[in-house]
Amino acid sequence: MDNAIGAWMPRVSAVLFSAGVFAMFPLPGHAQLAITGGQVERVTDNANKTATNENSDLESRTYVTASYVTDPGQCNAIFSGTLSYSIWQNNSFDNETSGNMNLNSECELATGLFWDLDNNLREVSKDTTQSDTPNNRTRKNIFSTGPRYIWRLGSRDSIALNTRYETTKFEDPDETDSERYASSAAWSHLFSQTLTGGISASYTTTELDSGAKINVQTVRATGSKNWATTSLSGAFGVSEIETDFGSTSQTSDGFVGELNLTRALNPSTNWYLSAARELTDQTSSFDIRFEEFEFNLTESISVQTTTVSTGVNKRFSDQSSLTADVFANQSDYLGTDELNESVGLNIRYSRSFSESVSGNTMLGYRRSTFEPGDSDSQTLRLEIGLDYQASRKLSLFGKLGHEQRTSSVSSREYDELWGLLGVEYKFR
Repeated sequence: MDNAIGAWMPRVSAVLFSAGVFAMFPLPGHAQLAITGGQVERVTDNANKTATNENSDLESRTYVTASYVTDPGQCNAIFSGTLSYSIWQNNSFDNETSGNMNLNSECELATGLFWDLDNNLREVSKDTTQSDTPNNRTRKNIFSTGPRYIWRLGSRDSIALNTRYETTKFEDPDETDSERYASSAAWSHLFSQTLTGGISASYTTTELDSGAKINVQTVRATGSKNWATTSLSGAFGVSEIETDFGSTSQTSDGFVGELNLTRALNPSTNWYLSAARELTDQTSSFDIRFEEFEFNLTESISVQTTTVSTGVNKRFSDQSSLTADVFANQSDYLGTDELNESVGLNIRYSRSFSESVSGNTMLGYRRSTFEPGDSDSQTLRLEIGLDYQASRKLSLFGKLGHEQRTSSVSSREYDELWGLLGVEYKFR
């Protein structure tokens, strides 16, 4: 995969290198820069995650992580990224350079006029019916930029105008890249100090390198409400998506929306509920914004996406913490019979045994169904880890894990045991 990293990888390296250069100089004010290097050795008894002919291998991964938050000012930016290189001792996969990053930045050019620039890089699955291995992953990079203007109409009303240019590029040349132009206008009214409402309209046109063109029009009512221990925000409306490819044209419409609800059940327990539904395409940022959601890149490009998740975060008096999340996702590939659905849960528990030693465990379960064919798979993951803080800058960690998939298609099943040891050093 070294030869297919793509044109965007030098940009990732340059950003991370710039962060390293910043580490050599004093930071103004309260700007925060952190740089960490690490080495991980991971051994597995089934590297290819296959039902038969399992092969053991050792993966050595060297990485550097950088994060940066600027001082509040005319220009603001938040950056985090990791650049790594992996070597497989028994050549189960090609040695690979990889990276992931988040960059969110804005500059206020004049009163109310902003220029935004964002970049998100992630690894995503190519075929969700298959096991999660390096051969079934590709990197997806979404870059977007454009002006945003907020027009204040007195103390209670405002109008926001937004225009964006966005590109999506995949590392795998077989996947579809895109250019996207998006514009929106929104009116917001402050009914009280805790209640806002309004309406928004947006239009997006996307051109794929396959020659297809996708237009999406959306109108939504928006609102938010805050109470002493509860926060609620949402947007609900209708959307129409039109796809043109050659002489073929397809139009679909439907209800769309987004809901976010958080509540403090007590001083140590928080609960949340999140839901979203969109008419979009596989090159959008939906799978980046909602982490448990996955596009199947082998299917149609126009997709009706739905995701719902809820969970609890709990802190205990002994300094331990528990996080439990439940999720459900649906991908309806428009114009085809393809329908992918998944439900699952993730439970994480961590506890400090002393000032320098802490432990953690994670249990994950996911059930996915695929149409047509009426096939399904169930994946169970268990991890147990231990962390040791040797000094303020040096830490050691280890993990043991078991992953098992059962499926109605026997070739998709696998069973894997793995373990890893790692060391991290904080340079800044």
